[in-house]
Order: sequence, then structure tokens, then C-alpha cells
Amino acid sequence: MAQPTDRRLAALLASLLLAGASPALAHDYPLGALPPPSTADLRLLAHAIDIHAHLDPDSFGPHSVQAQRALDVIDMARKAKQAGMHGFVVKQHYDQTAGIAYLANKVVPGIEVFGQLCLNLTVGGLNPAAIYHFAEVKGGRARIVSMPTWDSQANVGASNNPDRPFVPVSRDGVLLPETKAAIAAVAAAKVRDSDASLALATGHILPAEALLVIREARRQGIERIVATHAIGHPVNMTLDQMKEAANLGAYIEFVAGFLIGGRATFTVEQYRDAIRAIGSKHIILSSDGGQVGRATPEGLLAMAAGRLHDMGISEADLRTMMVDNPARLLGLDAGAR
Repeated sequence: MAQPTDRRLAALLASLLLAGASPALAHDYPLGALPPPSTADLRLLAHAIDIHAHLDPDSFGPHSVQAQRALDVIDMARKAKQAGMHGFVVKQHYDQTAGIAYLANKVVPGIEVFGQLCLNLTVGGLNPAAIYHFAEVKGGRARIVSMPTWDSQANVGASNNPDRPFVPVSRDGVLLPETKAAIAAVAAAKVRDSDASLALATGHILPAEALLVIREARRQGIERIVATHAIGHPVNMTLDQMKEAANLGAYIEFVAGFLIGGRATFTVEQYRDAIRAIGSKHIILSSDGGQVGRATPEGLLAMAAGRLHDMGISEADLRTMMVDNPARLLGLDAGAR
């Protein structure tokens, strides 16, 4: 998690990254201090799919550099169902989550829970065997494979321990053979008990690397791609880079976690202006929530949606970013909702 100095630097960088978003913009709420979701905000969650929820059972301890989780996947399934959501994706940096998603679906019927695999050191990095294992877990819950996150070069370089090992994806502006092999495995893997194919997320890699990965994924026939919280730390894509990724066919993820709480580095106005510049048809709005000391994922998502709506983003655009685009990314039938 970013330290206070990192957050101040990120806040400064945020104002420079977004063309047309002035750091002097007046805004209703200070960074991170948005009010809790209103009834109207919560109504915006109808049929929403959150592709980025950090949930227990997960690791936390001296060998883990991530935050402690506030709730588990069963708790979240119940909250999402009560909120009228369609579902969510469980994201863990160190494990695949298709198995716990399968169990959550059994325990809490009426809500769709899906799994993700992040290609960090604990699964062997860019490891095709881990990708095939993930896809073949019982239940058909495997959906997203992510390039390295916590163990990416960008993430490690920005951490308190920049000398620890990381998972490289490129060298001298060219993707490594291991990266191309991992992308090939995502393209080839068959999801057990499902007709869906795997989607690819760019993770916490450098912006130029993310664009290389998106191009290679499209070359290998992968149609569903998302640029992971491209607007924020540690990815920090420029607006032009986000537009380029969108033009290549990737969704651009905007997360509520960069608007609310201790990691907030953007104003609602900056998010609104970037969404308008890129176009809602290219964007997924998710929570990146579930950490101790923060609102739970559905609350974060509702808060962000409500404030964006207050700032002029239409309910139709919010539905596109929270319902339609996540469903397409996960290979769900839009007519089934």
C-alpha cells in the first residue's frame, strides 16, 4: 500500500496526467472524504458487476505486503445480493480464486461470483501451467488472468523494498518470450464447465508494457482485455495512453479506491473529465475495495457512482460502465440480466 509521501506524489502526478484536468479545479469534497452512499447511490448498483474485490480468505502477515481484508467472499456475496448486484470478481494477488468463487456461488445462490489469477511470484510468475490449472478448476468460475500485480517491476519499484524480486514482462521495449507464452495460454485455455473464454488484465505493469501486452493479446486472438486501474498508481497511464489502449480494444478500469479513503489521488471532476474524454463504452468502473479500514466494495462502488452522477455522468453511462462492460469482459450474456 502506498505510503503518505507516495500518495502526495501520486496526487501531484494525477493532475499532470489528465490532460484538461486542472489541479486547481474546485470540488465539493476533499480527496478521500466522500460521504457514505445514499439510498439513491445504492440504487445505481442494480445489476452491477464489480470486477475488482479483495476478499478473504487471503494472506496477511510478515511475508505479505498487502492490506488485511475486511470481509470474506461469503460476506461479500450476501452484501452484493442484498444490493441487487449481478455479481463480482474475487481478486487476490497471491492465489487463483476460481475455487472460492465456486463455493460462494453454492452458499449464496442468486449472485454470480467469479475468479481471477494474478501472475505473481507465488504462482510461478508468467506460468502457463498456473493458467491452465485456473481455467480447469471445477465450477466454471475462472474468468480473468492478470499480468503481474504486486510483483510487477512497477509495483516493486514504487514499494518500500524496491530491491526485492519481481516478475519481468519485457526487456528493451520488447515482450519476453515468457510473456508471450503466458498470453498464448490465456488464449488457448478452456474454462471447465463453461463456454466462456478467459479475459486478460494488464495488472500493475508499466504503461508502455501494458500497451505491448494489449497488442500481443489482440494478435493472439484475445478479445476481452482490461487495462487494470490504468489511471492510478502504480500504472499511471496518461490520457493519451488510455485512449490508445481503448482504441486497441481494451476496457479501461477506473476504481473507486482512487477516489475514496487513504489512497485517494483523484477528484471526482478528474474522473468525470477522463471518462468523458475516453467514452463510457470503453470504461469499467469497479471498487478495488475490501481492505480493513475502508468501505466494503459495494459501498465504495455506490459512493463513486453517486458522486460521478452528481457531477454529470448519466445513469445510462454508469450502467454501461458498471453493468454492460463488465458483463462483456466476463463473457456473460447481456440479455440474461
